[in-house]
Amino acid sequence: MIRRVAAAAALGACVLAVASCAGAAAPVAAPITPSARVGAATKVMLVVEENRAYSEVADSPEAGYLDELSRTYGAATNYHAGYPGNCPSLPGYLLLTSGTDHGVCDDDGPQKHPIGGDNLFRQVATAGQQWRVYAQSMPAPCTRENAGAYLVRHTVVPYYESERARCATWDLPMGTSAAGALHDDVTAGTLPAFSLVVPDACNDMHGGHGCPDDHLVGRGDGWLKEWLPAVLAAPDYRAGRLVVIVTWDESSSHEDNNHVPTIVISPTTSHVRDTAPESHCTTLGTVEEVLHLPALGCAATVSPSTARFHL
Repeated sequence: MIRRVAAAAALGACVLAVASCAGAAAPVAAPITPSARVGAATKVMLVVEENRAYSEVADSPEAGYLDELSRTYGAATNYHAGYPGNCPSLPGYLLLTSGTDHGVCDDDGPQKHPIGGDNLFRQVATAGQQWRVYAQSMPAPCTRENAGAYLVRHTVVPYYESERARCATWDLPMGTSAAGALHDDVTAGTLPAFSLVVPDACNDMHGGHGCPDDHLVGRGDGWLKEWLPAVLAAPDYRAGRLVVIVTWDESSSHEDNNHVPTIVISPTTSHVRDTAPESHCTTLGTVEEVLHLPALGCAATVSPSTARFHL
């Protein structure tokens, strides 16, 4: 396991503002609390967006909020999804949560792809912790078929046979930013050890049937701007318990080796631009290191980014 950085640098309240303290009306996040320190995090929230190349987000005038997050906290600039570019979304979610794509190269449902073996969700539960999937537009807990803008492959947990019993109570409709499962757990400071947050097809930058087909990047950026400030102002983050990772399942191009944006947000991460080669294997390993879990699959073959992002 990579050695964690020994201590966090002292960070002033103004560092987390979008603009300078004088006249800043809308900070990216609430000020860091004095208790925040490297190695204190016990929870990870993973937010997965869809089908955008690094350049489509990093260079987009529609992604202003993501740009602020990237510059204020940490960005991985050499992050490639780590699976073949001709494969669609599902293999990326499997790789992120089990360290292998299980030979899958399609988006078929759990009925066709019941996945055995170990996975991050099982790891968390076996360690005596809890996980949650919070999925936007999910019609009922653990819905195993696509329904409008809800796509089961983006929630991934219904594919894992080990999670069949827990899925019914831990794989949940997200609700709104004013009420519902994610809002309630965020505001109460009761997020689980691992949470996977899944915007629907209209808000994940991919689009889909029934979704507006323009300004997809801007719509996804706006969705994150609606949700993340509340997460960063809530008890889990303010107490230094929570790390937030925002990544994309795959690029929109087959010619860039699945180069995607990835942003790491924590109270001890400030102005980091990580140029080390990374992939979904790195993200899995980073989540597992924060949660003190053994590395699964390809995560055991890479260095997690905990030290580079001062987690």
